[in-house]
Amino acid sequence: MAREAKEREPKQLLHLVFGGELKSLDEIAFKDLSKLDIVGIFPNYKTALAAWRAAAQQTVDNAHMRYFIVHIHRLMEPVSLKRR
Repeated sequence: MAREAKEREPKQLLHLVFGGELKSLDEIAFKDLSKLDIVGIFPNYKTALAAWRAAAQQTVDNAHMRYFIVHIHRLMEPVSLKRR
């Protein structure tokens, strides 16, 4: 029975949403790493995208401010699983 419940749970595909002010618009290099805005870690892309949109919307007037979504679940997979 525990196995059936586990099979019904959606797979956790963790995503990190963060942002910060860039040094320039030509590259992704942050002006001050101590001021990065860590929005949070989310269980799937859909919720991460909603958080990214909300954070980006709040800083729309600052062209140097950028938010990103990092697919943490891809970084956590062992190499052997990626080759399948």
